[in-house]
Amino acid sequence: MAYFKQKEMVLHDRYAWHSTQRNLPSHSARLPGWRTPGDNTRPRTIQYERQLNMISFDRLDLNLLRVFDAVMEERSVLRASQRLHLSQSAVSHALARLRENLSEEIFVRTGRGMTPTDYAFEISTPLRSALQTISSALAQASSPFQPATVSRSFVIAANDYVSAILLPRFNRVLSDIAPGVDLVIRPSTRLDLAEQIDLGRIDLAIGTFDSIPERLRSQLLLLQDEVLVMRSKHPTEAKKIGLKDMAAYPLIVVSLGGQEEGAVSGFIHERGLGRQSEMYDRPALEHAFQKAPAQPRRHITIPHFMAIPALLEDGDLMAIVPRPLAALFAKAHGLLVKELPYKILPKRLDLVWHSHNDLDPAHCWLRTQLREVARELPGTMLES
Repeated sequence: MAYFKQKEMVLHDRYAWHSTQRNLPSHSARLPGWRTPGDNTRPRTIQYERQLNMISFDRLDLNLLRVFDAVMEERSVLRASQRLHLSQSAVSHALARLRENLSEEIFVRTGRGMTPTDYAFEISTPLRSALQTISSALAQASSPFQPATVSRSFVIAANDYVSAILLPRFNRVLSDIAPGVDLVIRPSTRLDLAEQIDLGRIDLAIGTFDSIPERLRSQLLLLQDEVLVMRSKHPTEAKKIGLKDMAAYPLIVVSLGGQEEGAVSGFIHERGLGRQSEMYDRPALEHAFQKAPAQPRRHITIPHFMAIPALLEDGDLMAIVPRPLAALFAKAHGLLVKELPYKILPKRLDLVWHSHNDLDPAHCWLRTQLREVARELPGTMLES
């Protein structure tokens, strides 16, 4: 009891002192270690303050830390509320309660959103690590995922190519071992893909990425290279394709967005996630023809792979596509598959998800099943 009375007297004296010091002309006139309202300067006696505030942890609502972590990451009360499925007023109230518990300013509202204070930056990393530890412990202690009896949906972001090569096989797996699991496929071409993953509206994204922020996780699904496809009885059917042939016949390429959508070097970046926008190796193509007398003509640029077979039915066009899709086109549409006359490096097709789902049994099962299906796809390569 004596400790509580001492703390009450110290806090009373502190706030009484603040009320008399608001009009002091300079910071040097203040007592060492204390701050006037609105002053984010770190106090020189912060260790003493923390010792006084340690008693409040016993009464701290851990949900307040989840709110803090969300606002710290989003820098916005609105986006944090959407991610946590709370109202904006509930998030603001939680921040006020946490500020009262800590006796520290944690965010300052500015024109750019919620700006963390130095104190918020200092505690954010260990708090996030602690929350993830708690989440992992609870996930590991939960009942194991039972695919045969579960009833639930997974939301996956993928383009039409990925859907075409993966979904038929994966759907057969679901029918056999998880008949109650439903799939919702969203386009991975949407500009707010990273935000949708952050908000928990997309469980898993599949694609090629050049940068992945720390809050997200990734895993290799498959490696792929590119080939040419064309109609049967094409003029080059009986020969090996050379650079001269590629320059002689118009090309079809797939692009999901160029510089007008903010693409840089074939990738669109949003919230730290860089997703592929040009679905062929354009630098390799341009490098191969750098000294060639004739250049290839990219006659048709389209945002969808699945329109290619219809476009190749008439005429002598060629299309650059991933090898696994070429195998599908050859089987389903009788298209010819030819090697490119230049070398390209294999590209990764990755699974990307939020770290919050790292150890979730259902998500772990989903990722495992997709990787098993990918191993059986024709035209893919093993990681070296």
